[in-house]
Amino acid sequence: MKFLHKSKQLGVSFIGLILVVAILAGLGVLGAQAFPTFMEYQSALKAIEKAKAGSNPADVRTIFDKAAQIDDIKSISGKDLEVAQNNGRTTVSFAYTKEIHMAGPAYLLLKYNGQTK
Repeated sequence: MKFLHKSKQLGVSFIGLILVVAILAGLGVLGAQAFPTFMEYQSALKAIEKAKAGSNPADVRTIFDKAAQIDDIKSISGKDLEVAQNNGRTTVSFAYTKEIHMAGPAYLLLKYNGQTK
């Protein structure tokens, strides 16, 4: 006599699937809000690389402000830059934070800082 073994089905339940989709959707929305701030940070890094060609701190800030207008950088301006002369080389750096509202009293705080090479 043959015995048939019932195989137990394996997989994700409908509730589990909904939970996973909800978590991924939440992360997607958060990522979609954070991505533009990262792109602005990348533009600011490129702008300070251009700006370090200035001969003095005022020129560096002016060059940065012109590049910021072109690249639509709104988080920082030329007056927020730290310009230093080290062994004849100009070093330009900046630091700023961005807050992204998540839900209720919860915010995501992103801290950005950059320096010329």
